[in-house]
Amino acid sequence: MSNLKIIPIGGVRENAKNMYTVEVNDEIYILDCGLKYPENEPLGIDTIIPDFSYLRENSQRIVGVFLTHGHADAIGALPYFLSEFNVPVFGSELTIALAKISVKADKNKRVANFNDFHIVNEKTEIDFAGTMVSFFRTTHSIPESLGIVIRTAEGNIVYTGDFRFDQTAAPEYQTDFGRLAEIGKDGVLALLSDSANAENPKETVDEREIYELVSDNFEYRKGRIIVACVASNILRVQQIFDAAAKNDRKVTLAGHDAEEIIHTALKLNKLKLPVEDLLVPFKNIKQFPDERIVILETGRSGEPLKSLQKMAVHRHPKVSLQEGDLVFITTTPSHAMDTMVARTKDMIYRAGADVKTIADELNSSGHASRNDLQLMMNLLKPRYVIPIQGEYRLMAANADCAREVGIPKENIFLTSKGDLLEYERNKFLLAASVEVGNTLIDGSGVGDIGNIVLRDRKALSEDGVFIAVVTINRKKKEIVDQPKITSRGFVYLKTSHDLILESQKIVIKVVQKNLDNKEFDWGHLKQDIRDQLNHFLYEQTKRHPVILPIIMETNQHHRFKKRKVIAQK
Repeated sequence: MSNLKIIPIGGVRENAKNMYTVEVNDEIYILDCGLKYPENEPLGIDTIIPDFSYLRENSQRIVGVFLTHGHADAIGALPYFLSEFNVPVFGSELTIALAKISVKADKNKRVANFNDFHIVNEKTEIDFAGTMVSFFRTTHSIPESLGIVIRTAEGNIVYTGDFRFDQTAAPEYQTDFGRLAEIGKDGVLALLSDSANAENPKETVDEREIYELVSDNFEYRKGRIIVACVASNILRVQQIFDAAAKNDRKVTLAGHDAEEIIHTALKLNKLKLPVEDLLVPFKNIKQFPDERIVILETGRSGEPLKSLQKMAVHRHPKVSLQEGDLVFITTTPSHAMDTMVARTKDMIYRAGADVKTIADELNSSGHASRNDLQLMMNLLKPRYVIPIQGEYRLMAANADCAREVGIPKENIFLTSKGDLLEYERNKFLLAASVEVGNTLIDGSGVGDIGNIVLRDRKALSEDGVFIAVVTINRKKKEIVDQPKITSRGFVYLKTSHDLILESQKIVIKVVQKNLDNKEFDWGHLKQDIRDQLNHFLYEQTKRHPVILPIIMETNQHHRFKKRKVIAQK
């Protein structure tokens, strides 16, 4: 009997950041290694990756990382993971190519061993000392998406990755239904199922309808068309190329990630140019009239929207929106970004351009609808269902889908990060959890930003900073000069003389009291100033600014004389 454990390291009760471990006896199989981008209040944070603490403690047991597809939510954390762990990585040809781009792009990380990147496909089976890992084709917005099967003595553990069903999908995007039926017949113990679109009651449209919408807009629009799209959404990029060629338009790339990703996909023949001269360098677009131009603005999740905002206020390095432009948002942001989408639309209209989104016209998604989820369950016939990839309400909706097809409630687990599901006595049980948090990436810093720093940044953004500078002579036990008070983002000092004067009196009183104390302590003095000022300032303003006491020491003796307070600007 195998000892089985399943632990979500990320990707549950949140959007993206997929990372799950399946433990078979003493071996750890890592499924995806993704990141997520801050949604509402980034507070300077660039990205968020999973917490690798548990994996560090068990690094010798890791067999490898198995990737489902090439989007950032599945491969984005690889540069950080491979800087610490020397383990093999498995994925389809395009997934591995995009993973290498992601790893090479992060120059701050140790160079990964690209010889340990292995290309697999839906026919690949890898035997790890009795535990077989195999794959199956799925439909997503990027070619060669794969689901993963870990075959154990107790039954198959299946991870869907991001998927949907589309009967009209092109060959490179088609789901292998026969293979799914075979896996189900072989016996599925547990299904880790994509929940990202589980609460949507409507059926998602097929990609043929989306192409027709894109093509119609290209045909009837007379001015420039600026298309916002995530660079790794290869399916959408192909539709844009096809629609542009059909309507005699040229495409130029203006995005951060566009050129390397798109040229890699073209080189691997995963993306095709309908006509040879379709792509033109940005510097050459003035050779063509506006009605023959499509500007493809790509980026990571959310980045196309930020770029559009810069275009609207004429701060983009290449493009400024003008009257007659059509901005076509073909990406489908998560519900958490609805506010950002609405703000972006407003800015585009203010700039004189028009804006359309696929989401306003059609019910589109790269993730499974309720019917898709239930069809997957009926094909695989899992004993246990573990909803993943989505916020709690989405996971709960996926759980409802499972109950509707006959999965008992006790066989459905709505997990949190770090929950440990262990297979004992012929059933999965929720055992003790492992400690798992988030690792925040800020510039080149990895994990050096914690809750305290974020709390301070939030306080600074909301209530500002209040700084008190005082010089003392500790030997003489006296304050050498009048305390200087300054503030940023808290109050306007020129109109707050009384507040500043009272704050100075409080600082003088607190500092003198500490100087007179035989057991003088620098830390206690600063904390005492913070506490007294915080109490006073909240009483006066009902706000809590970040208070920074700065104490300087000198041996000079010239005790300050009381004079009129002049607050610094």
